[in-house]
Amino acid sequence: MPAAVTADWRYRILVGGYSVSSYGTFLNMVALSLFVYATTDSALAMGLFMAVRLGAGFLTGLTAGSLLARVAVKPVMLWMNLAQAAAMLVLAFVPDGLRTVALFVASATIGACSTVFMVALRSSIPDLVGEERRSWANSLMVGGRSMAMVAGFASAGIVVSQLGFTAAFLLDAASFLVCAATVIWLPDKVGRTAETGRTAEADRTADGAGTVEKAKAGRDSGRKLSVAVTALAAVPAMGLMVILRGVDALGSSSHNAALPVYSSALDPGDPAAFVSRFWLFWALGNVLAQQVIQRWVKHTGRSVGAVGFGLGTVAMSSAFILGFAGFPIAATLMIALVAGAADGLTEVSYTSHLQTLPETLRGHAFGISATVENLGFGVGMIAVAAALEAFSPFSVVAWSHGVAVVVALVFLIRLMGGRGWSGRWVRRDKRSSVEGGNTDAGDPHSGRRDGAEVSGG
Repeated sequence: MPAAVTADWRYRILVGGYSVSSYGTFLNMVALSLFVYATTDSALAMGLFMAVRLGAGFLTGLTAGSLLARVAVKPVMLWMNLAQAAAMLVLAFVPDGLRTVALFVASATIGACSTVFMVALRSSIPDLVGEERRSWANSLMVGGRSMAMVAGFASAGIVVSQLGFTAAFLLDAASFLVCAATVIWLPDKVGRTAETGRTAEADRTADGAGTVEKAKAGRDSGRKLSVAVTALAAVPAMGLMVILRGVDALGSSSHNAALPVYSSALDPGDPAAFVSRFWLFWALGNVLAQQVIQRWVKHTGRSVGAVGFGLGTVAMSSAFILGFAGFPIAATLMIALVAGAADGLTEVSYTSHLQTLPETLRGHAFGISATVENLGFGVGMIAVAAALEAFSPFSVVAWSHGVAVVVALVFLIRLMGGRGWSGRWVRRDKRSSVEGGNTDAGDPHSGRRDGAEVSGG
């Protein structure tokens, strides 16, 4: 079997396992929230539970890049799944007197391990499938997670009500074990090895050696945050892109918090009906977008670039604002479909763009990105919850996503103003691509890059 086919099938198996674990994650988002309230009888405890989960993800995002610089990707991904499975097993069988403590330990474990796993997965995709297949791989991953979200949310109520919390926790633990089993199929050496700290790509990119060495020096001296910032500064406008991602996460917190309130006003007798339909159409839009992206990449050979991320953010945030504007249900569901499709576009384009960084910097970049996203979502949840006490869901969502639209427009203007930029990074990448046999690397429409050539300023 050709090496490319083998790599593709290994990645498909991994995405299958990741989708199963994502199903368990979305299932436990519902089950754990209900379990926290049933155990503590306190809404404040539910807030603290989420805060611990997000806080753990925030902290590990800062250190994930340094961890991946020292330890191979495969064992990191394996142990992150096993740790989450162990946390859910402990929670399923812990004595009643220790349940509250076990809840918060499980919350911290899941928040930390899921962040590290995602940083490892996203940063290693170019090594798993090849640079030229990043968009396809990211689209496959996002599509699998979207379908898992639908299944997890749809089945959570049935699993908890019919089988109980213990069954839900055991099912979640099993999902992480399935994902761990698929990680075993990966090659032992994925990405940079701890012994050398280098890849073939790093060896080829002589002009980028200064940046790489600077990042290595920062890592060796323990300056983890400065290394991550260096990684984000390596490609023009990358820092603004990550800031936009954080603002987008803040906007996401608004519709997540406002949706139950809005749904209760629409149908006080059955508020869950609208919520479930809204997320169903959102997920369908996301899945449809992945199918379109995969086919477009296959037929054109181009990748979804940074401009796609900016435009997708504008479309997504605008759609979420319209979703709370009081249109008829049928129109609102079509708006949710558009929001899901745009969300899928932004996820693929953002991830693919960060993957254009050399592998020596990629883990740090994804780590700081995860930190920014957790911070934006966490701060947003607190601010939005307070705002919903005084303002309507439409007002809160409009302000939150409106900020994302403004920042996205600034990002797009900066990209458009830098189309003629031809800095060291792009020249270095073009030369390394030509050396690797990619003769169309100098063509900005070839799709071999993912927006870096227009990320000016």
